[in-house]
Amino acid sequence: MSVSFRQFAYRNVVRNHRIYAAFFLASVSSVMVFFIYSMLMYHPKVENEFMIDIAFRGMYFAQIILVLFMLFFLFYSMRAFLEARSKEFGVLMQLGMEKQQLNKLVTLETMLIGFASIIVGILFGFAFSKFFFMVIREILQISALPIYFSWKPFMLTILTFATLFIVVSHLSVLTIKDQELIYLLRGTDKNIQPQPYSKMGAITGFLLLGLTYYIMLNVDKSNLLFLALVVPPIMMIGTYFFFSDAVLFIIDLLRKSKKIYWRKYRLLAWSEYAKMLKANSRMFFISSIVSTLSFLAIGTLSSMSAFTHQYHQINPISMIYISKLDNPYEYQHLMSLEDELNDRNLDYQLSMIEVKPQTSSKTGKAIQVVSEEQFNQLAKALDEPTIDLKRGHAMFIPYSDEAYKTLNTLDIKTTLVENDVNIRIQGAYPVSFFSKDQLGVNAIVVESNDYARLYNLKEGYHTGSRIDKIFAFTVKDWTATQYVGHALDNIMTEASLTNSQGTTPFYYKNNGIDYEILRSTFALILFIGILASAVFFLAAGSFIYFKLYANLDRDKVQYTTLRRMGVTDREIRKLVNRQLIPQFFLPWGVAVVNSSFAFIGLQVFWEGIADLSIAKTLIMVVGIMTGLQLLYFYLIRWRYLAHLK
Repeated sequence: MSVSFRQFAYRNVVRNHRIYAAFFLASVSSVMVFFIYSMLMYHPKVENEFMIDIAFRGMYFAQIILVLFMLFFLFYSMRAFLEARSKEFGVLMQLGMEKQQLNKLVTLETMLIGFASIIVGILFGFAFSKFFFMVIREILQISALPIYFSWKPFMLTILTFATLFIVVSHLSVLTIKDQELIYLLRGTDKNIQPQPYSKMGAITGFLLLGLTYYIMLNVDKSNLLFLALVVPPIMMIGTYFFFSDAVLFIIDLLRKSKKIYWRKYRLLAWSEYAKMLKANSRMFFISSIVSTLSFLAIGTLSSMSAFTHQYHQINPISMIYISKLDNPYEYQHLMSLEDELNDRNLDYQLSMIEVKPQTSSKTGKAIQVVSEEQFNQLAKALDEPTIDLKRGHAMFIPYSDEAYKTLNTLDIKTTLVENDVNIRIQGAYPVSFFSKDQLGVNAIVVESNDYARLYNLKEGYHTGSRIDKIFAFTVKDWTATQYVGHALDNIMTEASLTNSQGTTPFYYKNNGIDYEILRSTFALILFIGILASAVFFLAAGSFIYFKLYANLDRDKVQYTTLRRMGVTDREIRKLVNRQLIPQFFLPWGVAVVNSSFAFIGLQVFWEGIADLSIAKTLIMVVGIMTGLQLLYFYLIRWRYLAHLK
């Protein structure tokens, strides 16, 4: 009995392969992506020789998100499948099947699909892992990332997804309610009457989405973090009411206009819209939210990747060594850095700036003073404009673009107290050479003769960590400095981790090292995000796919009747287009609009940090994803029309 029952479950899966196809594809893709993540995490080359903590923490996070999403996706999909097969279950129960046997049948079918997905997903993942390793090798610039075999990624993937399918199989049978037999036998035809909608819900949807868009149009840096937490829930609620009520409200208004509605194709197609939209409102909502997440994930990560290309503009000095007061390692470190640069045949210019702390009579606070002559030497090395100050005049040194906008408007008369030197500080230098961690937030450049008069320095001003000299290395091939000064960089990293920067007698920053870490990290996270978004994309399409094929038998009867009434195949194709386009592109359109306004907040985030155009990123992401959606649409339409015939 048990063997024949298993055969019956197997044949059920094979017989319903059309409905299960997209579900199976999304499951396989998620298993494959999870397996590739696992292969990368356990790779001995990456694990032992080149480990980027942030990127691989992101991979762990992506795996967790993927598992949670798949739990939701599997549970929702199985509920939809069971609802679509309610007529079949009704027939089985009419023939004498008990509820316990029905539950066992559903569990066996789910496990069959699940284990098939795990096996196929792992096989495809292992087969394509060499290709993905080649991509990762280029991203991380590792000499070799060979294929390897270990039981860890296999076991992790099998245990994770086997647990998922077991949990879902037991949860899904709980959704099979003890309904009347006649209710089950009616199957998907029980919702043939148009469903009512709530005008209040429609108005709520319009208001919440309108409020969301208005807020995003007026976002600024002062409220960006708060709105990033508040806006998404409002947008989600508004999107839900939009699909459940607002769309039906719009269709109802359009149907009242005979000029618009009373046309043969619209009359036939729109008569189905109301009940189709109401019956599938939750599915459209979920599809839209998943698509929005895919847009935002790829768009955000793409903007981060683009940021790395502007890193040198934001940090123009290739390497900077700041020697604090009484630094005993200054000569040793500078000679070591120059030797490493020469060993790699890297051309460089070394500029030295001596810093003299003074007290401003205007504010009573410390101010860092540098010489016009030394500052101009650095400006020439960086191909930036030099300055020509008159006696008694000075200029602010900005620490960021935002600081420049503020400092450039100031005109201050003050006295450098320790040496009784009167100066007038007007405007700011247009380029930011030093961050606030390097030269502070209150620094000026003065005329060289005035600078020479500064004999007495401010006493007791952070004596143990006072900046004494700044050594700026300007290297034309600055990315090649990623291999220079690793010993000093490790000391700075250790000091940062132990919060002992104040007691370290020097400061060292190599933009080549930092750039390589940022570039590799963002590129790797982008790669991870694209793989995860591909799973979300397939899942969003599969929601539409199985809803479409669940009603295929009813649609066949409907279109057969239309053919008997004289409707041609060409006209039926038009009707099918009008039926499919809203299902594929209405959630897609809402996702594009929601993402576009969300990208406004991302643009605000990058203001003052980098000169990034989010519009370019948005157009690229929407273009690529829309192309994939069109491909998916035409593939599904082709198969759907073939089944209708």
